[in-house]
Amino acid sequence: METSAEGLRALWISLAVLGVTTVVQAVVVAVSGSVALLGDTMHNAADALTAIPLGIAFILGRRAPTRRYTYGYGRAEDLVGVVIVLVIAASAGLAVYESIDRLMHPRPVSNLLAVAGAAVVGFIGNQWVAQYRIRVGRKIGSAALVADGLHARTDALTSLAVLLAAGGAMAGWGWADPVVGLLIAVMILAVLRQAALEVGRRLMDAVDPALVERAEAALRVTPGVLDIGETRLRWIGHRLRAECSVVVSAESTVLQAHQVAVDVEHALFHAIPRLSAAHVHADPHAPNGVDHHASLLDHR
Repeated sequence: METSAEGLRALWISLAVLGVTTVVQAVVVAVSGSVALLGDTMHNAADALTAIPLGIAFILGRRAPTRRYTYGYGRAEDLVGVVIVLVIAASAGLAVYESIDRLMHPRPVSNLLAVAGAAVVGFIGNQWVAQYRIRVGRKIGSAALVADGLHARTDALTSLAVLLAAGGAMAGWGWADPVVGLLIAVMILAVLRQAALEVGRRLMDAVDPALVERAEAALRVTPGVLDIGETRLRWIGHRLRAECSVVVSAESTVLQAHQVAVDVEHALFHAIPRLSAAHVHADPHAPNGVDHHASLLDHR
């Protein structure tokens, strides 16, 4: 609940900042006729609107598990992450289209100082939002929020391109606007790759190997654990779940083995941040050094 609330707060604050930025730029577009600034304004508006489905995903993630969705609704964030990646791709395509169109159909731009000022506003607004979203997203473990922050970073680069294009227009370089726009499209594609990897890994249940090492280290030092078996971690929304097996003495009673499993669970909660649940299976130590559970896994 706390991490979802923090994510929602980040979304609404960034939505307000980008909303103000978009309004300011839209006013300048109306008085200047700048197509480059119009494209930047559209990017900012699209970036602001991605906060809505992501906010819905955070709210869904608060719902309790059901008989159908036994793990809850945290995966909605991953689905929204795919949508955000598609929006970034659309932004890159729009930047390419606008740049080529400007090369083929040059158009004069008026009020260049106002355009430059609006570009600075767009750059500052998007860069602040990008840093804020990425920081909060990594803090709460939300890949979708990180991807949304990367999207805002691309829009900041687009705003910077508008500033450079305005400077080129002031110098009489009519080609500056479309050429810089194409360069920014390449940068957007690079950020698209980073965001797609982040979301794709989350969809494939990838985790940071360092987290697995921390979990295994916590298992090994827990009293009563003679050895460890497989250790698995997976993200569900912005929370982690763990599944692991440990080897205990064959002479342990059921209650003693259960207590070891409880101690392992507590150790995992202390060692792994954002861990929501842990399932621990205790296997008896076999005389030949191979526990029964592991041999069953090998047989399967």
